[in-house]
Amino acid sequence: MYEPIRTKSVHTMAGTADFPHRSREEELDIQLAGHLAALLAVTDELRGLEPSASAELDVAAERLAEQVTRLRGGRAPVRAAVVGGGRGATSAGLHQRAHALAGRALVVAASRADTAGAILAAQRMDVHAAAVATPVAEPALTVG
Repeated sequence: MYEPIRTKSVHTMAGTADFPHRSREEELDIQLAGHLAALLAVTDELRGLEPSASAELDVAAERLAEQVTRLRGGRAPVRAAVVGGGRGATSAGLHQRAHALAGRALVVAASRADTAGAILAAQRMDVHAAAVATPVAEPALTVG
């Protein structure tokens, strides 16, 4: 009544060597590098908006770049050029975004048992949380 199945099922993965597999550690490395690279991009934006904190942000950016390079097997991250002013971004908003990204990086670093990444992410979280709690004076817009 029914015709027998003559071909292998496409849903079974047993015995297929052509399917790319990554280990859990490799997947976590990719995630952590992505979160730290995003944090680096926000840090570069903050460097342009907050010239007064530029020295501290320069050091943080270099440390983030080192970690991303390590996680990517020696490939350095693409860096944004530091420009004064912003595209409508506020310091407080960027600090909030950076805090969230550092939190994500911390979770992945802890899951991966990456001490250097976890310490850096926790330090960046503290810095950005403090910056959000005591915001830098933004220039006021005048209507007139």
